[in-house]
This record gives sequence, C-alpha cells and structure tokens, in this order.
Amino acid sequence: MGLFELLLLAVGLAMDAFAVSICKGLSAPKLTKKEYLLCGIWFGAFQGIMPFIGYLAGSGFERYISLIAPWLAFILLSLIGGNMIKEALSPEEEVKPGFDIKTMFLMAVATSIDALAVGITFVAVPVSILSTGKLTNVLLAVAVIGIITFVISMAGVRIGSLFGSRFRSGSEIMGGTILIFIGLRSLITHLDSSNTLGDSEVIFGMLIPLAGTLTGSAVIYARKEMLSKKIRTVLYVISYCIMFLIAVWGMLRHAMEGLSNDNTHGILPVAICFIAGLLFQFLLDKTVPHTHVYSDVTEGPRTALSAGVRVMLKEIIHHIPEGIALGAVYAAHFMKAQWISTSLAIIMAIALAIQNIPEAINVSLPLRDKGTGTGKAFFMGIVSGVPIPLLGIITVVIATLFPIALPYIMAVAGGALIYTIVEEIIHR
Repeated sequence: MGLFELLLLAVGLAMDAFAVSICKGLSAPKLTKKEYLLCGIWFGAFQGIMPFIGYLAGSGFERYISLIAPWLAFILLSLIGGNMIKEALSPEEEVKPGFDIKTMFLMAVATSIDALAVGITFVAVPVSILSTGKLTNVLLAVAVIGIITFVISMAGVRIGSLFGSRFRSGSEIMGGTILIFIGLRSLITHLDSSNTLGDSEVIFGMLIPLAGTLTGSAVIYARKEMLSKKIRTVLYVISYCIMFLIAVWGMLRHAMEGLSNDNTHGILPVAICFIAGLLFQFLLDKTVPHTHVYSDVTEGPRTALSAGVRVMLKEIIHHIPEGIALGAVYAAHFMKAQWISTSLAIIMAIALAIQNIPEAINVSLPLRDKGTGTGKAFFMGIVSGVPIPLLGIITVVIATLFPIALPYIMAVAGGALIYTIVEEIIHR
C-alpha cells in the first residue's frame, strides 16, 4: 500500500467521524475553537490508535494472514465500507450533545472500530511509504490517518453548525465507497500476474472519472430543485461531444495506428471490431432493464425493479464502454506503446470526469424529485459511475496480459460509444 492509497484510506475512514462531527456541530448552536479542537483531537487520536492496535493484534497471526492476505483485505474493507453505506441509508441515530469526556470517549471509540479492523489489513497488505522497516511505515500510516481525521472532524463540526446534517449520509456513503474500492484494488492487484497495477498512475487515472461522479452526485445536497431544460440541454451537448471525441479520436484512430502504419491494412479489422462494439452495446441495451430518466422510456425485459434502480442501470450501461476505453489507453500508457500519445490517458480521464458530473446530476436529482431519499439518491448516483474504474482496471490487466488485443479492444470500445451517443440522443 503506497502513499496515494493510504491517503484514500485515511479519507475513507475519516468519513464516519466526519458524519458524527456534523451532528456535534448541530447539537451546539454556539461553538468555540476549543470545541473544534476537542472534536478533532478525540476522533483523530482514536482513529490513529485503533489501526495500530489492530496491526499489533494481527501481527501475532501474520503467518496465517499472509496465506490469505489479499482476500482478507478485500473482505474486511468491503464489509466495513458496506456497513458504512448501510448506516448512511438507514434512519439516522441521535448524537448526544456536549463535549464532556464520557460522551466524546464513547463516540471516538464507536467511530474508530472500523479502523481497528483496517489495522489488521496492514499485516495482509504492508504499508510501503519510506524505505525503512515495516513498523516505521505502520507508525507513519497511523499518524497520517490520525492527522487527516483530526482536520476533517474539525471541518465537520463547522459544517454542522453552518449548514445542517444534509452532508452526513453523503459523507458516509463516499467513505464506504472508497474503502470498497481499495479492497477491490488489493484483490485485483494480487490476481494480476503482470504487476500492471503496481503503477500508481493507473489507479489514480481510474479514480479521476469517479471523482467527477462524486462531484455531480453531491450537487443534490446543494440544490433543491431540478435543472431547467435549457441547462440540461447544454450539459447533454457537452457530454455527447466528449463521448464522440473519445470514440473517434481516442479509440478508432489509435486502433488503426496500432494495427498498422498502413491505414488501408487496418481498416477491415477495425471496421469488424467497430460493428462488434455496436452489437455489444445493443445487446446490453436489450437485455438489461433500464429507464431513461427524462423521457420515462423503459427498455429491456420486464422486471420488478424499482424505477430508481432502472434509472441507475441506464447510467451503468452508458459507462461500461467508457471504462473499457479508459482502461485501453492506460494499458497503452503502461506498455509505452509508440503509436499512442503518453498524455492521452490523463486527458481522457479528465474528460470523462467532466462528462460524469452532469450525468451523475441527471441520476441523483431526478431520483430525489420522484421521492427517493437524498442519501439513497446520492448513493445511486455514485454507483452509476463505478463501472468506469472497475472495467478500466480489468481492461488494463487483460490488455497487458494480451498486448496484441489492445487495438481490437479500442475499436470495440469506439463502436460501443457511438451506439451509446445515438441511443441517448433518440431517447432525450
């Protein structure tokens, strides 16, 4: 586990304390700097101490843990993250007012239990920040977790006193999502014999589009009404333009160059794979039940799924070719392919992040407008963007294991993206 993953982990763990800190801010109308500091110190200290205790406890079983290390990390982080999401979507519990020792101690322990379990994963997935001993790296890791929690908890108290509890469920959902992603990354890295995912740039690139999804979904906490039709039209045009550029300039053009310097030789296989991409997306469109949010057109087989889930599935289908496309360019970046620009990967990741902002808005806001709870609508907006990093990572692994397949994967992704654009325009 490198520095980037550690920072993500620290933020994810801190979200539970952040949610409680918001409620503490709500419970006290007038707060002083002393109360901000108290909240930060209590939560930060316990969030740092608990993983160290977990590490010490797990070290006694290191021999056994190492046998199932990646699976253990994946299971623990997924359970912790899933529980955070579950708590965020369940009725909110009351947080006791006051900053006395007894109250703060109980809350600090309650919010740091998850960190105790995470400490065990430090045995399974060693922290590697400095070129020093294992214990030094663990101490540095728990210090980072404690400091980040300290800062975020102080900010939570301030937000609670100013804006209220509307950010609480969203923060817990975001934290849970981060932890699940880290656990999944640990497992996939273990299964990846090519060691592709040891490159932190790949993981960072996969997360950039998800940051756009989180930003777009979070708009639900800042905006009470739906976007106007004119604004939606502008956002859709931007989204379609980005997708078209990725399909043609990012995928099809480079697929041709990857197959041969002679474009005539590369046209036929690219055309065949392009059609295969169209058919792939067509089959997804016809076999997965989904609803286009503004037109209320439902496609796919009949199902008992709720309208909200069908709207979310529509965006998931939409994001599948984007994840494959992003994974393909990062695979080319990792393999240092001469026929593709080294800057294309980061450019595409940023472009997808920009595109994902309006798309997430168009999941979360309409769902809330139709009666879905704010926290649940936020969560469903996030989930709609998960296929991009997930399929991106899988595509990177496949392409690096079978380099010859990379141009063909690009052509398939290009076809799927074009189908998605046309289908979206039809059902607007």
